Amino acid sequence: MSIFLLATGATAWSQGVDHSMLLKPPADSWPLYHGTYDGQRHSKLEQVTPQNVRSLSMAWAFQTNQKADIKSSPLLVDGVLYFSVPDNVWAVDALSGHQLWHYTYPPNPGLHIGSRGVGMYKNWLYFLVPDGHLISLNANDGTVRWQVQVADVAKGYWTSMAPLVVGNHVLVGTSGDFDNLVGYVRSIDPETGKTQWQWDATPPAGTAGATTGGNSWMTGTYDPDLNLVYWGTGNPTPVLTASTRPGDDLYTCSIVALNPDTGKMAWAFQPSPHDTHDWDASETPVLVDGIFQGKPRKMLLQSSRNGYFFVLDRTDGSSLKTVPFGPVNWTTGVDKQGHPIPDPAKDPAPDGRLIAPDENGMTNFRSPSFDPKTGLFIVSSHPSYSLYFTKPADGTYGWAGADYDLWSKGVLEAIDYQTGKIKWTHELGPGTPTAGVLTTASGLTFTGDVRGNVLALETSTGKTLWHAGSGGRMSTSPITYELGGRQYLLTSSGTVVFAWALPQHM
Repeated sequence: MSIFLLATGATAWSQGVDHSMLLKPPADSWPLYHGTYDGQRHSKLEQVTPQNVRSLSMAWAFQTNQKADIKSSPLLVDGVLYFSVPDNVWAVDALSGHQLWHYTYPPNPGLHIGSRGVGMYKNWLYFLVPDGHLISLNANDGTVRWQVQVADVAKGYWTSMAPLVVGNHVLVGTSGDFDNLVGYVRSIDPETGKTQWQWDATPPAGTAGATTGGNSWMTGTYDPDLNLVYWGTGNPTPVLTASTRPGDDLYTCSIVALNPDTGKMAWAFQPSPHDTHDWDASETPVLVDGIFQGKPRKMLLQSSRNGYFFVLDRTDGSSLKTVPFGPVNWTTGVDKQGHPIPDPAKDPAPDGRLIAPDENGMTNFRSPSFDPKTGLFIVSSHPSYSLYFTKPADGTYGWAGADYDLWSKGVLEAIDYQTGKIKWTHELGPGTPTAGVLTTASGLTFTGDVRGNVLALETSTGKTLWHAGSGGRMSTSPITYELGGRQYLLTSSGTVVFAWALPQHM
């Protein structure tokens, strides 16, 4: 473990976050992974507009000097940005890009697939490292307060998600699908590091007729009025061979509503029953309040990896709409409860099956955004085709098969959540896109394309208004904030964080 402090003209002493800030974050903050509890990734800032966005220029850039690409969504509290790659956390001045401190965790055997970021409670940061430990750091200087094990790396787990803070709970989840493991969400006491509760997605390994899997992978969302946390779970295991796990394989590939105080499940909805293609349901459950089909509703929207767009009533998990948002050929239709019906003829087989979408899915970890003004749900989609195989020689453990991509491209899609129809599309290039989406109240949509360009589009039409080459692929989601009367757009490409702003004389 090491801490590197860089002296600056002013010492940053964070006042931290409290419950009221997390409920209603001010314009000069981004205190949660999604910015707000609802997961909309929509900012009320309006300084940068469709009329002046062409004048955006670089305010500063920060180089991590690490091998790992940045996949984290930064937090911003008290003028300080906090972001991560596996085993590393930085605190950076949000006005200048100057490093305040850098924490490094010791080398460890966990899978270093990526780090989605940190959580914050009061003046403490919470950071998951690949070997299954949760670290609590002092936000002022990066020193370690405590560390606890939340998953056993020796069993095949790893941890990569950004923790979600709800009340006096730090919610974390597990990653991993190479081994037949039970996925879970765990609540940790932010002061002591002790476990408060744990919710398991599946029965214990070895349970007759039951599956394992359901790792949670990504950060959930929260409705303070209903006091429910919404979380997506991962695929069952063995992943592509399903002979040992008949039935729907609950609660893998599911959206679950949990009470954050007790861990008790209120309801569950399964986007991919009996998944045989590695299509988890870990994608962001976006919370929206509004009129739907003439009635006021508290809704949950998800663009799922399996190629379907879901609208649920988040009070009880009932389906309001299920429609595909790209080419899908693995179902025979949708049942009365809104669940896609898997076609057994499309299960992986020794001689291969042509499937749409591919294993990367129609979308994936990259965050969508919801624009309340237009009612558009904007997602980075991935029309694709692949050949799926089971391999009997691999047995019924872990992956137990293979897929081979044939064709894919990236397309930004604006979905009208009322109808499920795609209002506009914007091509992102061949292959798999990895950038998330941000919308603003001024009518702008920010994202990145496959070739490493940062894009600003008109939210209502998808028209390109500004772009800038970044020299590397964006594997995180943009954020925006206002400090000193100036709005900043923050993006990351490769190992560099970029801050963009309008010229100060404007």
